[in-house]
Amino acid sequence: MSSRQQQNRNGSSQTFQKTYPASTPQGPPPPYPSPNGGSTTKRFKTEPDKLPTQPSFTMAPQQLQLLQYFQQNVNNLTPSQQNLMQHLQNQYRLMQQQARSQRPQPQAAPGTRSGTTPPAYTNFSQNGSPLNTPTGTGDKLVQPSPVVNPRDFLSPGQHSADITADNLEEDLKDLLSQKDLAATLAEDLLKHFGSEGADVKEETDCSNSNGNNSSQNTISSGSFSPLNIDSKTEMPPETRRKVKSPTQESILTVKNEPPWDFESSVEKKAKIEYNIDMDAQTILGLCKNEAVNGDITSILLSDSSPPPTPPDPPAIKLTHQQLLPPTPSVYLDNKKHAFSPQLQEFCLKHPIAVVRGLASALKLDLGLFSTKTLVEANPDHSVEVRTQIQQPSDENWDPQTGKKVWACISHRSHTTIARYAQYQASSFKESLREEREKAAGGLSDSDSKDSVHNITGSGGNVGGGGGKRRKLNLNVPPVNPKNGKEHKTLKFGTNVDLSDERKWRPQLQELMKLPAFARVVSAANMLSHVGHVILGMNTVQLYMKVPGSRTPGHQENNNFCSININIGPGDCEWFAVPDAYWGAISHLCEKNQINYLHGSWWPVLEDLYNANIPVYRFLQRPGDLVWVNAGCVHWVQAVGWCNNIAWNVGPLTARQYSLAIDRYEWNKLQSFKSIVPMLHLSWNLARNIKVSDKKLFELIKNCLLKTLIKCCRILEFVKQKGVEVKFHGRGKNEASHYCGQCEIEVFNILFIREQEKRHVVHCLDCARKQSINLDGFVCLEEYKMQELCDVYNNFVLYSNVNTPPDQFRLV
Repeated sequence: MSSRQQQNRNGSSQTFQKTYPASTPQGPPPPYPSPNGGSTTKRFKTEPDKLPTQPSFTMAPQQLQLLQYFQQNVNNLTPSQQNLMQHLQNQYRLMQQQARSQRPQPQAAPGTRSGTTPPAYTNFSQNGSPLNTPTGTGDKLVQPSPVVNPRDFLSPGQHSADITADNLEEDLKDLLSQKDLAATLAEDLLKHFGSEGADVKEETDCSNSNGNNSSQNTISSGSFSPLNIDSKTEMPPETRRKVKSPTQESILTVKNEPPWDFESSVEKKAKIEYNIDMDAQTILGLCKNEAVNGDITSILLSDSSPPPTPPDPPAIKLTHQQLLPPTPSVYLDNKKHAFSPQLQEFCLKHPIAVVRGLASALKLDLGLFSTKTLVEANPDHSVEVRTQIQQPSDENWDPQTGKKVWACISHRSHTTIARYAQYQASSFKESLREEREKAAGGLSDSDSKDSVHNITGSGGNVGGGGGKRRKLNLNVPPVNPKNGKEHKTLKFGTNVDLSDERKWRPQLQELMKLPAFARVVSAANMLSHVGHVILGMNTVQLYMKVPGSRTPGHQENNNFCSININIGPGDCEWFAVPDAYWGAISHLCEKNQINYLHGSWWPVLEDLYNANIPVYRFLQRPGDLVWVNAGCVHWVQAVGWCNNIAWNVGPLTARQYSLAIDRYEWNKLQSFKSIVPMLHLSWNLARNIKVSDKKLFELIKNCLLKTLIKCCRILEFVKQKGVEVKFHGRGKNEASHYCGQCEIEVFNILFIREQEKRHVVHCLDCARKQSINLDGFVCLEEYKMQELCDVYNNFVLYSNVNTPPDQFRLV
C-alpha cells in the first residue's frame, strides 16, 4: 500500500471527508464545483425533474489573461505554475472543441461495461451528466484535465457575480499552493467520493456466486483507490446514517484502471542526444531550441558516467615481496639510448621509473644548477622556505604526543638564494664538526642543541657539482617525550622559480639537451600548448635541500607526469605508490583526519602495508632522472645536501588526458583549484595538433562538444535576461581565468563585477547567486562563436602514421 493510500485510508475511517486549509473552500477539487448554498458536500445524483445539460467550458476573462501571461513567460514558471498553465490550456482546447461541435455528446450509462471496449473514466458535470465518454473500440481515450473555473473557488453563499479580478487572482494563488494540483483524474474522482455524504456504491463483484450486486456503502478497492477499505471494516454508526442508498442512475463505478499520468497528456520534447559526429552549426541550432534556464551543467565527463570518486584498490591480496616491489630503472650508456623510443615507452609503462646515468650520457652540465652558480647569477632571487622537524625518512612522529602520525607539519616563510646558501653551507659544516667529535670519542654539548643555525650564519659553498660527497648517519631518533629533548628543525628551500629566460638562460638552454618527451617545452608535451606560464608545471623549479628536507605525499597537479633531476651532491630517498591505490591512501588520510588534497601528510609505512598497498622505495643519486607517471602518489626526503630541478610534462596519450579530466572534475567537488585550465588547453590542442589516436581524439572532441554547448546556453540565457554581451578577446600569453568565488575555470564567457576596486571574474553560477537577473554584471566574450565552431569542425581524426621500427633496445 502506498503512502498516499495509507493516508487516505486513515482519513476515510472517520467521516469520508477531505479537509482543506482555511483559506480554501471545502469540497472536492476542480473540476467538481461545490453546489450553491452552504453545504460542503456533493451528491452525484441526477435530479428526476431536471434534464441533463451540456457542460460549459467557458473561461473567465481573468483565466484567459492568466493563460496568456503564462505562455509569454513559460521559461520562468515554477512547477506549480506550469501545471496550472497546462490545466488552462486543456480547458481552452475543450472550449474550442465545444464551439466547433454542435451535436450533443453521446451518453453512456454509468457503471456499464461493454464486452471489448476498454474501461474508461466518466467525468460528470454539476448536474450529473457525463462530460465525455469514449465510444467504440477504435476511439482514442481522451482523459480530460481538471477545469479551472472561478465558480470552483466560491465560498459557501458567495455568488458568481461577486467575483472580482482581485478575488480570482487571490483564489488562483491559493490554487497554486495546493500540493495535489497535478493529481490524476482518477485520484480527483476518488477524493470527491471520499467527501462526506457522497453516494457511492461498490462495483459488482464478479466472483459473487449468486451474481447479485453488493449493497455495501463502501468504495471499490481498486489498485489505486486512496481509501482501499477492507470489506470487513465496519463503518461507524454516525457515518452509516449519513450515507444514503443511491438510485441506479446515480451510481458511479470506479474501475481498476491504471493511474492517469498527467504528464503524458502534455507533449514533451525528446531529450536531445548530442554526439561528437555533429557539426558545430547543428549543435548550436539544437541548443537555441532548448528551454533556457540558469542551471547549465559544466561537467566534462559522459552524461552516463557517475560523479568522480576515489577508486577502490585492487582486490588482490599482495604478498610481502609484492608489497615491496623493485623500482623500475634503466641505465643509459650513451646519447643514442637516451633518444631511443624505447626509453619513453619504458617510462610510460611503469608508475615510476629511474633513468640512471642520464647526465653523463647527455653530458649535462649540472654545475649550472649548483648553489654557487645560483648565488653568482641571481643572489637576491626569492626562495620559499619550509621549516620542518628532522626525522627518519620512514617515520613521522608527533612532537607533542610522541606517537606516529600522518600529519606533516611545516611553517612557511621567504628568503633569498644568497641567504639560504649561507644556511645550507653552515649546516654542512656543522655536520662535519659533529662527525669529527664523534670520531674522537667525545660528545659535545651541541648534540643536545638544534644543529640548524639561522640563515644569517656564516658558511661556504655547498650543493655544487664539485662538492665532496660524504655519507653521514642522518637517522635521527624519534621524539621521546619522556626525556624532554627538543627535536631538531631544518629549513627546506622550495619552489625557486627559474622561468625567467633573461635571468636563467644558460640553465634553460642546457635542459634542451634532454630527449623530447622529457623537455620543458616540446610539441609532444600537452603543457606546452596551454599558451601561458603555469609556474612549476610548464616551467622549471629548483629545490635547495639539507638532510631531512621533505616533500610531503601528493599526486601531481591534474595527474600530469613529472620530471625530477638530482643535481647533487647528496642523494634523495623516494617513496611511490601506483595510481590504482590513491583511493585507498585518500581513505587513510580521512581516517587520520587529514584532507587528501588540502592537507600535508607523510604516510606511515606500516599503515600502508596493513592496507595492502605496495610501496616503491629507492635512492635518487646525482645525475639520475626520476619519471613520475600520471597519477602516481609519491613523497621524497633528502638524504644529503643537494639541489633538485623539476617540472611537469603531459604526453599526448589518452590515459594522460583522461586522468587529467577526471582529476579536473574531482577537484570541483572538493573545492580544490585545478591550476591546469583543461578547457583552455583542450581548445588549444584542437588548434595546434593533429591526433591519430582515436581514443585521445574522442576525449578531446567530447570536451570541445560540452564546452561549445555550455557557451551557447550561457549566451542564450544572458540574452534572455537582457544583458549585453561585449566582445573582449584574448591577449597574447594571457592567463586563463578562474572564478573569484569558487575558483573553477571560466572559459570564454566572463561575468565581471567590481569588488573592492577590483574587477573580479565570476562564473555563471556564482554570478546568479549574487543577482538572479545578473544585475550589476558585465558579460564579456573572449572568442566569437564562429571561431569556436571553426575550431570544432576542423578538429578531425587523422589516419595512423606508421613509425619506423625501433633500432635500440634498453638494457
